[in-house]
Amino acid sequence: MEWWNNLWQKLVNFFNSNIWSIILFFVVLALGLIAIHLLLWGFKKIMRRKKVDPMAIRFIAAIIRLFLYVILVLLLLYIIGVPITGLTTAFSAAVLAVGMALKEFLGNIASGIILIGSQKYKAGDFVAVNGTEGRVVDINFLFTTLRTWDETQVTLPNSSMVNSAVTNYGAYRTRRVAIMWSVAYESDTELVRKTMVDVMLSCGLVYKDPAPLCRLKTLNESSLDYFLTCYCDNEDYWDVYYYIMDRGYDECKRHGITIPFKQIEITQKKPLPTIVEHPEGLPARNEKIRLEEEHKITVDEFEDMGIQAFAQYVKTQNKKAKRKSSKKKEKKSDKPEPKEE
Repeated sequence: MEWWNNLWQKLVNFFNSNIWSIILFFVVLALGLIAIHLLLWGFKKIMRRKKVDPMAIRFIAAIIRLFLYVILVLLLLYIIGVPITGLTTAFSAAVLAVGMALKEFLGNIASGIILIGSQKYKAGDFVAVNGTEGRVVDINFLFTTLRTWDETQVTLPNSSMVNSAVTNYGAYRTRRVAIMWSVAYESDTELVRKTMVDVMLSCGLVYKDPAPLCRLKTLNESSLDYFLTCYCDNEDYWDVYYYIMDRGYDECKRHGITIPFKQIEITQKKPLPTIVEHPEGLPARNEKIRLEEEHKITVDEFEDMGIQAFAQYVKTQNKKAKRKSSKKKEKKSDKPEPKEE
């Protein structure tokens, strides 16, 4: 039991020589935990008074809690005599190495802070991003969680939410309902407009100001396409949409307005008698006689020309001159002689 006596003696000596440091350690620990708790409680109370989104409050409070706990641990290590200079250096190097390895991880955290700070959307908003639609359930350090219409949970990285175009359907109190309504070509335009406006006004969820609108937009291949629009509260969008679709179809049937379907119109044509202006066919080709352009030699060509080539050139020029003179004589002979008075 000698080793046990030695260990016990060392512990007694340590406590005797560091009694005040130990007492200070536990006092700072207790006060630190209480201070962290009070600081977080005060922060949350102030944020709630400013009506900040609860999800944003939880997110920021978690970051502050982590930062305060790190400071408390470093302070406690310093009190018990642990040198924290080397510890902070090693901690900084570790943080740098981890940061390089977890670049995307830290990018998602930074994106989460941007989302909370910018308040692009909040819990309960219905958003669409990269073809995914759903209601925002939670935004944490790394991910944004959506709940789709078919009760499916979709988790998206915060970086994709920051770097992509996000459509927030719940950003405003009101929302516009826009519908394309097709009727047959033989329908009465004024009757269609009146019927569909009456359908929209008959729904108590639709605003009277701005007033519902129905206008002819497109002359389609097999139908006349009307553009219907009205405004309602954001939460009533789908109720108004399905009300217009349901009651609009009934009202069109009641007023004799036909809802068209795609159709192809086939017309049978009778062949017309053909009249040929030139029954003999194509004439024989009559080639146009074109005069050759006179080529005048240059000084360089004259220097490079041999004796035979020069004699041939002179002979050709003489022939052309004789041809021109003969044509002039023919023209003079064809002219009528002047009559003597």
